[in-house]
Amino acid sequence: MRQVRFVFAATLAATALSACATKGFVRKNIEEQRVAVTGQLTTEKGERVSADDALKSDLAKTNADVAKVASDLAALRTELNSMRTEFGAKITAMEGQVSFAFPVHFDFNNATVREADQAALDKFASVAAKYYNGAQITVEGFADPAGSASYNLKLSQHRADAVRDYIAGKGLDSTLVKSVAYGESRLVKKGAKKDDSGAELNRRVTFVIDAPSATSATVAALSLPNEK
Repeated sequence: MRQVRFVFAATLAATALSACATKGFVRKNIEEQRVAVTGQLTTEKGERVSADDALKSDLAKTNADVAKVASDLAALRTELNSMRTEFGAKITAMEGQVSFAFPVHFDFNNATVREADQAALDKFASVAAKYYNGAQITVEGFADPAGSASYNLKLSQHRADAVRDYIAGKGLDSTLVKSVAYGESRLVKKGAKKDDSGAELNRRVTFVIDAPSATSATVAALSLPNEK
């Protein structure tokens, strides 16, 4: 009987020890899982905070870029309007191009840049260098219909060359400024020549800027709402 009691007591003790060991293992396992989960949550929180900070930084940079673009467009609009009001420039935005028709004219049978037109050319060169940097600029030369067509073509080329050289000397990249001659074509005042009324309008140059981005900027600037 005593032996049976001893065996039973030993069994109970072993069972109790086993239960204690199991509980201890479970507690340890639970604690390890808690620590792991806490660490993972801390890591995820840190990653979210970093991502939020990066997003805020990107948003701030984007807002700054947008503000700068808006400021640049407003400044360009002011410059373009100044060219219109001060120098009578006609500015036309076409697909991939911007055309500037200035009242830059020449004396009869002459290709010399007049002193009276230098201020307008200076303004164009300044605006082109600032807002259309890197764009191809073409100076188009014209003549009135006096004389032969071949002579007028050469004369208009000399005029375009003279203006090209003048604006290139005002800070523009000379490799990006070219000149072309149109002679007596595209007359502003049909048939007007020499001392005829309106003949001076035919002895002129115009400018064409080739660049889709330049066109977009010009259109955007001229499309800004009028300031009140």
